[in-house]
Amino acid sequence: MAEQGAAVRAAGRRLMRRGAQGVRRTVARRKRLLAYIAIFGPGMITANAGNDAGGIATFASVGADFGYSLLWILIPITISLGIVQEMCARMGAVTGKGLADLIRERFGVRWTALIMLALLIANAGVTVSEFVGIAAASELFGASHYISVPLSAVLIWFLIVKGSYKKVERVFLLMSLVFLGYIVSAFLSRPDWSAVAVGMVRPEFKLEYAFLFTFVAVIGTTISPYMQVYVQSSVVEKGVTPDDYGKTKLDVWVGTIFAILIVFFIIVSTAATLHKSGIQITSAADAAHALRPLAGQYAQTLFGLGLFGASMLAAGVLPLATAYSISEALGFEKGVSRSFREAPIFLGTFTFLVAVGAAIAIVPNLPLIRVLLVTQVINGLLLPIVLFAVLRLVNNREVMGKYVNGPIYNAAAWLTAIVVTLLSLLYILITLFPTIFGHR
Repeated sequence: MAEQGAAVRAAGRRLMRRGAQGVRRTVARRKRLLAYIAIFGPGMITANAGNDAGGIATFASVGADFGYSLLWILIPITISLGIVQEMCARMGAVTGKGLADLIRERFGVRWTALIMLALLIANAGVTVSEFVGIAAASELFGASHYISVPLSAVLIWFLIVKGSYKKVERVFLLMSLVFLGYIVSAFLSRPDWSAVAVGMVRPEFKLEYAFLFTFVAVIGTTISPYMQVYVQSSVVEKGVTPDDYGKTKLDVWVGTIFAILIVFFIIVSTAATLHKSGIQITSAADAAHALRPLAGQYAQTLFGLGLFGASMLAAGVLPLATAYSISEALGFEKGVSRSFREAPIFLGTFTFLVAVGAAIAIVPNLPLIRVLLVTQVINGLLLPIVLFAVLRLVNNREVMGKYVNGPIYNAAAWLTAIVVTLLSLLYILITLFPTIFGHR
């Protein structure tokens, strides 16, 4: 009996040890998961802010007009966007300075003033479009834009001016979750997945006006100058250092992949419904309206929620990116954790852009298309300048030390900059001189 009792006790001790080890492993896994969740911030927010009202309209048009045939472009876009965002995030972690700060130090005041003026004009125009997106989304749910737009502007202003960086980051990340609605919307649309797979792996290119315009617009919508400014400045404000940069690098790439996946599902949902029925659209709200009879009320609701969340996120990020760049270029105090007394230029610029953007967005019969064309041309001219400035800075050992680009990575980065530059110039030519490309 004594031997049996000892055996039982020994078995009990072994079970307790195994149980304790299992608990420790579970706790360790949870800690690792929380650590990975905690790193999400600059990269995730910036990449998803690129899927704004104009972006959603562009991607919905891709699906409606060309079906699944342009899906293949998402693979090189993912690589290009990730490379550009990662270089800026790395510069922020290594130097502790924003992009405008480094441009002013290395290229002089004149170049900085020119770039900042262009950025201010372009971002002001795009900010208006974000509030127009808020108006369109709210009206899908029966709310007047005369109420929803001013209320949204006040909420965004209060979040930034009265909040801290951590609170702002958390709210922006929660807004990013709204994009998950597009995934559900795509499945509700019942796409032909075999045709989706073909579209992903078989490149198709046409020398036609509509195709070229859409092709270049996708690139320009996905990689915008303000995104580089925002990701670098937010990395600096978050206090990321080279020692803990690995987690931020993961954040950048996960954010990029997530954002492009959302683009994928937007194109799939509209290709499966609108393209199949031959319906053309001119805005994201049109896409949401058109989805209802074809894919059901829930698909329309989810698409509308995605539009509202995307517009709210970009309406916060765009003015913030502009405020960061202006403050850095002029050498003023900056940061969402600062008060008006500590950072008057930073918060004043942000307040001005939000107020003007919301006010213009509720003007009746607004010629939005003309505003967007002008701002997109400015962005198209500005993007190559910003990209080549980033490449010069990130390869400067005085600035980056041992954290300069490696040879293979650098080749990919330069190829990205050259291709994006050529496409940006092509976009400008198509916009300004459509008859050259056969459009009348």
